[in-house]
Amino acid sequence: MSFLSKLFGGQSIEETEKIMPKVKLAVVYYSTGGTNYQLSKWAEEGAVEAGAEVKVLKVPETAPQSAIDGNEGWKAHIEATKDVPEVTLNDLEWADAIIFSVPTRFGNMPSQLKQFLDTTGGLWFNGKLANKVVSAMTSAQNPHGGQEATILSLYTSMHHWGAIIASPGYTDPVIFGAGGNPYGTSVTVDQDGKMVEDVEAAVKHQAKRTVTVAQWVKKANQ
Repeated sequence: MSFLSKLFGGQSIEETEKIMPKVKLAVVYYSTGGTNYQLSKWAEEGAVEAGAEVKVLKVPETAPQSAIDGNEGWKAHIEATKDVPEVTLNDLEWADAIIFSVPTRFGNMPSQLKQFLDTTGGLWFNGKLANKVVSAMTSAQNPHGGQEATILSLYTSMHHWGAIIASPGYTDPVIFGAGGNPYGTSVTVDQDGKMVEDVEAAVKHQAKRTVTVAQWVKKANQ
């Protein structure tokens, strides 16, 4: 008997889909040039297709305005996404599942996301982050620029939360077409800011997988 059959008492796939609980997903991103914003929008599309209620939220910017003004692409992206709401602790508490999408910074998450995560101690202390289903995506300027390390470093924090990590693994052939990162979708960005690999399908698969795992967890806790 399959896992789904055991969990849902032997119902058919069609019956299972009808009784799956609706998942609330927060897609939390940080982006300076637009790559991780685009990954987040694809994740939103995939999650909505899987039946989730989705919020796309940006991490608060902490860089000095002078640094932003000195980079036309960065400045333009901030202006283009000025209406995207910033993530709050209330959003994390609201969500059943969270997908993070951030660029790599020396093989680690950007300081902007780290600073936000450092404010989650109160939620963690009160058990509000336990059993959140999480997954992560990233980008870098070359394939070996810390993509896997960045995702794994973020997952370290998630282990402390007591979260449930829904990595894509090799659960669909689209993973290989996107570069084959089993920890989460990652993409190489060239000097012109263009994505090298075609990762749209992999992002959507990862989002759907995250929602599905969150449905299992939510159903099991009902």
